[in-house]
Amino acid sequence: MNVPRVSFQVSCALALALAGCSIRLNPPWGPVSTLEAPQAIGPYSQAFRAGDTLYLAGQLGLDPATRELVEGGIEAETRRALENLKAVLAAGGFSLGEVVQAQVFLADLADFAAMNEVYAGYFPEDPPARATVQVAALPRGARVEIALVAVRKWSS
Repeated sequence: MNVPRVSFQVSCALALALAGCSIRLNPPWGPVSTLEAPQAIGPYSQAFRAGDTLYLAGQLGLDPATRELVEGGIEAETRRALENLKAVLAAGGFSLGEVVQAQVFLADLADFAAMNEVYAGYFPEDPPARATVQVAALPRGARVEIALVAVRKWSS
């Protein structure tokens, strides 16, 4: 068979691309982690992917580099926690637009309005279902912890 050289190169590139697709960067089942968010401070994964669903562990307002709480109060901690969650979502191949459920834990419910203002900026359209509760204490003396669940969006 006489195959033009350009077509052969394109065919090789396509074959390599398809071969690469069989090696999934985001396996359909298993833990997900990234260095762009603080590493787990206990025996748990940053997130766990089960098919088209990603379950994200709660994130505090910890700086990923120093593993220390950011300064600046509830607003800064909320922003940092959400940025950490965005990084974990991205590592799993998801985005904030695919988040369907959130759990917010506050050390003091008096921080609700300030947390909510920052949170709203991350979910300007179609915000996920959410529960917000006050807890007796959070690890490292944090004021807020946020956990998420995301489900893969399929285009029609």
